[in-house]
Amino acid sequence: MHRPHLEGRRINATAFRSPLAAGGRPAEISQFLAGRSILTARRRGKFIVLELDRGYCAIHLRMTGRLVWNGAEGPYTRALFTLESGRVVLDDIRQFARVFAGPALPEEVERLGPEPFDLTAGEFARRLRTRRGRLKPLLLDQEFLSGLGNIYTDEALHRARIHPLQPAARLSARRMETLHAAIVEVLEEAIAAGGSSISDYVDGAGREGAFQRFHRVYGREGEPCRRCGAAVRRIVVAQRGTHYCPRCQRLQ
Repeated sequence: MHRPHLEGRRINATAFRSPLAAGGRPAEISQFLAGRSILTARRRGKFIVLELDRGYCAIHLRMTGRLVWNGAEGPYTRALFTLESGRVVLDDIRQFARVFAGPALPEEVERLGPEPFDLTAGEFARRLRTRRGRLKPLLLDQEFLSGLGNIYTDEALHRARIHPLQPAARLSARRMETLHAAIVEVLEEAIAAGGSSISDYVDGAGREGAFQRFHRVYGREGEPCRRCGAAVRRIVVAQRGTHYCPRCQRLQ
């Protein structure tokens, strides 16, 4: 969602097409948001956070949610935010997205860990050393590191040549530094390409992303690894489909 479309505009009305999107509180949230002005809009982890002249609105897109500026209402529309000029449509095919609103940020936002871009390699390594467990579940833990989802975790681990089930405590300082660099690199490239359009993903202007064309392992089960040619494998880790190269990413 482009910040200039939101910042400085007043919310005239909010209509929920699904009470689930409001956590069962559609009337309460609609009433709270009516007439409030948006001071700032930012991303925090997987949330879009709107700072209002009185309070906050936080939208968690989860797996398939999307916000589209001046989008058309469709069968998967869950909420409509009518601003003083234009509107924002919240679509979500799986109905997991949630809208929070109130005088303070929800606990889910307050508990988020740091963003990958905000950590130096040394700070990232220090955080890793304090945690037990295997790498992929740890990287998906939003309280450890916010904003890194399933696709980009797989892609970063592949670039760093690290198995998704590698115990974090066994990584050397050099491999921790390599992993941090891979995470930042993948995210920078994905942002530049407009994200990955898997299923029906589009950005805030309704455009599809292009980074899926450059995936090295994610969604490529059975296809050759772009580095070594071995067949990409798919396993389930932390209840998420996980793609890796058995040759490049050996478990140590």
